[in-house]
Amino acid sequence: MQLVVARIGRAHGIKGEVTVEVRTDEPELRLGPGAVLTTDPAGAGPLTIETGRVHSGRLLLRFEGVSDRSGAEALRNTLLIAEIDPEELPEGEDEYYDHQLMDLDVVTVDGTEVGRITEISHLPSQDLFIVERPDGSEVMIPFVEDIVTEIDLEDQKAVINPPPGLIDDRAEIASSREEP
Repeated sequence: MQLVVARIGRAHGIKGEVTVEVRTDEPELRLGPGAVLTTDPAGAGPLTIETGRVHSGRLLLRFEGVSDRSGAEALRNTLLIAEIDPEELPEGEDEYYDHQLMDLDVVTVDGTEVGRITEISHLPSQDLFIVERPDGSEVMIPFVEDIVTEIDLEDQKAVINPPPGLIDDRAEIASSREEP
């Protein structure tokens, strides 16, 4: 199974290093020296990581055969893809790979069917489940512990406790002003 682990950014310096937008919770495992990664577009790879270092909070990588700025710049916006065993699980107890969460049925704590996870959106502040409802509409569910109370991979379901208004139109509006 293939997993996107990073996107190459701009060149850094003149010796072939590139900045990398990390898209994995395990960069030390997936983006270490010697790792061979396929690419999208496929014509840019495969790429073998020669060195990696953190500079000013950004991961910098150098690939074998890329020794100058123009070679590094030619890789800009290339996705780096690692091959993983589909049975492999993340190190953390409450961590999941996207492929484990895709197509899970989403139900509320009282058993009401909400829909099926069709996409996972990774935003800077949190991840979102994009859930297709039975009527074809979509709803976005923040993947946070207060809302997603259980992930049951065996029964293929995600249990949620949504606040009012998240999946229905019955939002509770609280006001600190008293009514006249």
